[in-house]
Amino acid sequence: MRIALGSDHRGLELKQKMIKQLEASSYSYHDFGCYTAESVDYPDYARLVAEAVAKGDFERGILICGTGIGMSIAANKVAGIRAAACCDVFTARRAREHNDAQILCLGAEHKSPFAEMVKIFLTTQYEGGRHQQRLDKIAGMERGC
Repeated sequence: MRIALGSDHRGLELKQKMIKQLEASSYSYHDFGCYTAESVDYPDYARLVAEAVAKGDFERGILICGTGIGMSIAANKVAGIRAAACCDVFTARRAREHNDAQILCLGAEHKSPFAEMVKIFLTTQYEGGRHQQRLDKIAGMERGC
């Protein structure tokens, strides 16, 4: 599985930890930035990651900012993307099982079990079934239906 990563300056340190976790688990990844602690605008990185996932170049994405909320809002502007701001293992699991989210958005300022959340997000399968009709409705909203 190929993972697209991105962060703003507030999420840089956590992203670096996530890279070590991905490497230890033998995941393939690409870091879309940012690369320094200098202040940047999170929508720039959310867009890069979301577009790469939407094109199919990556199966999943992880975006990190201070709260995870801004990254989630920005990434969800890319058609076909379902990005979920999660703050615990339960929401990370449900984001995959029920919403088939492709991008996990994390808030570096939270005190959350990030390593476990990433593991759950990357290994949990979408349940399909009754959830698919809901995702179809979301896709229809993107098309203006």
